[in-house]
Parts: sequence; C-alpha cells; structure tokens
Amino acid sequence: MDIVRLRTLRELSHRTTMAAVAEALFLTPSAVSQQIAQLEEEVGVQLVERQGRGVRLTPAGELLVAHADRLFAVLDEAKADMAAVCRAVSGTLRVAVFPTVGSWLLPAAIQRSQERHPHLHVILEEMEPAEGLAAVRTRRCDLAFVDDLTTLLPQEEKGIEKRPLIDDALYVLLPSDHPLAQRASLPLEALKNERWALDSAWTGFAEFVLGLCRRAGFEPRVNALCRGFEILSAMVASGCSVSVVAGLRLRYSTPGVMAVPLRPKIRRRISAAFRSGERSHPAIQAFLVALNEARNLQDVATTPESAGKDRTSCVAIMRNNSL
Repeated sequence: MDIVRLRTLRELSHRTTMAAVAEALFLTPSAVSQQIAQLEEEVGVQLVERQGRGVRLTPAGELLVAHADRLFAVLDEAKADMAAVCRAVSGTLRVAVFPTVGSWLLPAAIQRSQERHPHLHVILEEMEPAEGLAAVRTRRCDLAFVDDLTTLLPQEEKGIEKRPLIDDALYVLLPSDHPLAQRASLPLEALKNERWALDSAWTGFAEFVLGLCRRAGFEPRVNALCRGFEILSAMVASGCSVSVVAGLRLRYSTPGVMAVPLRPKIRRRISAAFRSGERSHPAIQAFLVALNEARNLQDVATTPESAGKDRTSCVAIMRNNSL
C-alpha cells in the first residue's frame, strides 16, 4: 500500500470533505479523490462513502486508518532514532505558530537554538492553532502551538503529544475614560449595549468571543473586524469599540485603553504539539528546551513590577506551567 495514499485517508478521518483534505495536503480535490480510489483498488474494499455534502469512512476505512496510525508512529520513531544516532542536532524544524505566541516567545527561542545548534534550521510559519495542528498531522510541520479554547485536541487522539507552555487569561479592553474601566473585573453581560471590535486575524478566537457573548445572553454589535491588534486597540482607544483580548496581547502599554479581567476568569492553555513518535527526536527536544529557557527569560523581563502600574501591560499574562 502506498504511504501517501494512506496519509490522505488518515487526513480524511479528521476532516469531512475532499476539499478540506486537499487544502491541508496542498492537492486538488480531484487528486484526493483519485488517491482514495486508488487505495480502495489496492485493498479491494470500499473505504469511504458519501454523507450529505461530505464523506465518511466505512468500517473498513476506519480499520485501515488505525493500522496507518501505528505505521506512521513507527516511522516517526525510526526517524527520531536515526537522528539520535547522529547525536548532532541538525536538519530543518518547521514550526507553526499563531501571532500572540510568535511575537512573544519564538524569536528568543529560535535565537537560543541557533546559538546552541548552528546546524539546526528552524523555519517559522504563521498559522491558526487548528491549521497548525493539521500541518503537524500531515507532516507539513514538525511542531505547532495550539490552545484549548479554539483547538479540539482530545487526550485520546493518537499520534499527537502536547507539552503545556503557558496559561493566558482573557481581558476586556475598554477606553481609559469608559465608566467601567476602573472596575476590578467585569462580566460580559455588562457590555451588551457596547459596540465591539474583534480580532479577525485569528478566526477561531473571534468565533470563541462571539460564543461567549451569546452564552451571556446577547448578540454583540460588531463594528470592526481587525486583522491586527494595532487597529483594534485604536478603535478601543478612540471610544468606538470595546473588545476581549488574550493577555499576551497586553505585553506593551497602549495609550488610551484599560484592560479589565473577565468575571468569571477565563484562561486558555497554550501548548506545543508534535507527533508522539518524535518525542525523542533531538531537534524536537532541543527546541523544547530553548522554548522553556526563552519563556523563563520573558517571565523575568515582563513581570508586573517591570511593567509599572499600567494595566495594559503584561500584568495580564498568566504563566503557570513549564515544559
């Protein structure tokens, strides 16, 4: 059986349409369909069946995916073992990261990796958490940063391992002269009559915030979808909008805005995810060490004391877990 076709079937088990699989694997939908058809011809049984506008695996397809999971795990272990035999940390490590973590932690981690392991080439690619996780599954990336608010990663998912990195609290962002800006904390329902700016650069987070508002009993009046914190914070500072942002967004002071903790508190856990079979790969291990060291350095450099009393500073950042 062809490994590439097995990988396509395996990705189909995580997605429900040929188009979604094609996007993840950088193929056309017709190429995906052709690979599945060729695999069915190889094994002599039907592996997928139509379900509405999508497809689902047959029992035979699910059985073959279970075998493929074990096969790819063994291949990953073999790759890690061969790299360990060489002892030198080298090669290319592809990392998928979303902006808040990328701007806060990754440059320092990559710098430490380059200094310590000059033959290790780390390539950074910006992706949403769900996209990054898919890239790890399909071997487009070796490691991805995910969070537990917008990325579904059940503990029982085979082939993926997570290392907790930080806990990051969510905050309401208000104009500094807003009547509620001096509160110690705020429930979302207190903002039901406000106009909202949402960070649309990361669609999963925007959808999560919309869901929070709806569960609080109101549909937010959105007047800005911003693909970057600069425009979002300007909308808030001018008094045009309010917003909910992740604490990592608040590392630097932003004139004219105040960050108030949500009540009840909401935290997202950010983790590094990689294929389980490569947990002992020297490059993965070296980069996890560099991440841990870079995070500790950032903890010292961005304590609430060093940031002063401005509540839009990194006082918002909650870091409780180590690699």
